[in-house]
Amino acid sequence: MTEPTAHRDTFARDNLPPKDLWPVMTFDLPELQYPERLNAVNEFLDKRVAAGDGDRPCILSPDARWTYSDLLARTNRMARVLTEDLAMQPGERVMLRAANTPMMVAAFMAVIKAGGVAVPTMPLLRARELGYILDAARVNIALTDERLADAMDAAAVGRSDLRRVVRFSATGETGGDGSLDGMMAGKPTDFAPLDTVADDVCLIAFTSGTTGQPKGTMHFHRDLLAICDTFARHVLKPTADDVFCGSPPLAFTFGLGGLVLFPMSVGASTYLLEAAPPKSLAALIDAEKTTVCFTAPTAWRALIDMTGEFDLSSLRRCVSAGEALPLPTWERFLEVTGIRIIDGIGATEMLHIFISAADDDIRPGATGKPVPGFTARVVDENNVEVPPGTVGRLAVRGPTGCRYLADDRQSRYVQDGWNVTGDAYLMDEDGYFWYQARTDDMIICSGYNIAGPEVEEALLAHPSVSECAVVGAPDANRGAVPKAFVILREGYSPSDVLAKTLQDFVKDEIAPYKYPRIIDFVADLPRTETGKLQRFRLRQLEAEATGKAL
Repeated sequence: MTEPTAHRDTFARDNLPPKDLWPVMTFDLPELQYPERLNAVNEFLDKRVAAGDGDRPCILSPDARWTYSDLLARTNRMARVLTEDLAMQPGERVMLRAANTPMMVAAFMAVIKAGGVAVPTMPLLRARELGYILDAARVNIALTDERLADAMDAAAVGRSDLRRVVRFSATGETGGDGSLDGMMAGKPTDFAPLDTVADDVCLIAFTSGTTGQPKGTMHFHRDLLAICDTFARHVLKPTADDVFCGSPPLAFTFGLGGLVLFPMSVGASTYLLEAAPPKSLAALIDAEKTTVCFTAPTAWRALIDMTGEFDLSSLRRCVSAGEALPLPTWERFLEVTGIRIIDGIGATEMLHIFISAADDDIRPGATGKPVPGFTARVVDENNVEVPPGTVGRLAVRGPTGCRYLADDRQSRYVQDGWNVTGDAYLMDEDGYFWYQARTDDMIICSGYNIAGPEVEEALLAHPSVSECAVVGAPDANRGAVPKAFVILREGYSPSDVLAKTLQDFVKDEIAPYKYPRIIDFVADLPRTETGKLQRFRLRQLEAEATGKAL
């Protein structure tokens, strides 16, 4: 870690894990050799405008079409408000509260350019959840869309570290006196980026809570560039003429990279929707002729059914992450669109995708190979690498890595210098990685290991199944049995006959011992705001119902 820091408030640096608990960081590619002094926003925005790209479209939405120069001017005005009116000191934490809007992007850029630490939050979080983040990150300032201000104001009560909550309008132009809009209006449009160190913390991203209590993950200025110089550069390969779109919130690092950093790294544009359910996303692709789309597997599955209503032919790159992409979804999307979805596994701890493949390198059903710049392997419980074809724990390292904010779970995620992600994988003889399950989603039934996602993939191949989740239900004789929670497609009704049909179908698709012993037809499934399935909540419900924990 380089010294000295540019931060005057050293809370973030002081609460990094002890250095011996960090993963080994590798910078093997020439493009990963960053200078000691680095401000990420200067690289993404100021240098882009200085190079003559100021008039290129940058951030698009139903209400705005900002060029790179427009974004730079708003970023600079906001940075002046932060430092001149709100007295933000380098290193202070600023919570950001907004949906996917141009103002959310400007706020993110302004905080980091001025040397602060951005703490973006999901729009659907309520006061209790915001309060946890405020306390964990010792947030000093909050910038909130006025439409989300009630929860923010409620969370702010009694928190002495938080000295100011400032509202802004969706467009950044209609707020009154005391609003961020109003304070920005009279500011000059120039602002020199703070001379930060490449490994100064600039982002605290909280995990989405798929496995329980969210964790704060800390990322440096250089990390924002590293994900562009690895996955984006070598796998996605965007061009300046691309128009990005997608559904993940910008507070989710999948969305931050895919909808902001990746397009800006090449001078492309991005179209932001505040809410992007599949039908809205399909309509946007059709109307705006977007070319690169990031969304979750459930949305890709839904988009297949919309190809008759909307024209998706402008797409040239489709990226899926957040959870495993079922093979039937990949195959069907290719069949109806001719596009090979780029699957990938990433983690908030790693900032973005680290295993993936594109084009002819895709092996259907496999996640892919380590993204250039990263190394991955499969290990046993003692962190010893296992032979190809053996299921074990995924371990990875590269130019980004896990550094939790004051969290004792650091030593569980980072082991022997490797990031151990909590995913069960096998690697084949050709170096492709095949997802099995989250390690806590493995079901041990009468001594057999059954991966819930494998059973889900089999069920999804049946025409009646729209969505499903498979977890272990406690069983007195077998320890646990696979239980499937199934959402049916329109035109199908729950029945014992259909349940038996699905069980028999799974037996024909995969080894019979893996079939779901219980099928529960449901109307919805618990998911995070980012679309990730919360299987742990289903396991909790099963444990409560039986009085037994797995």
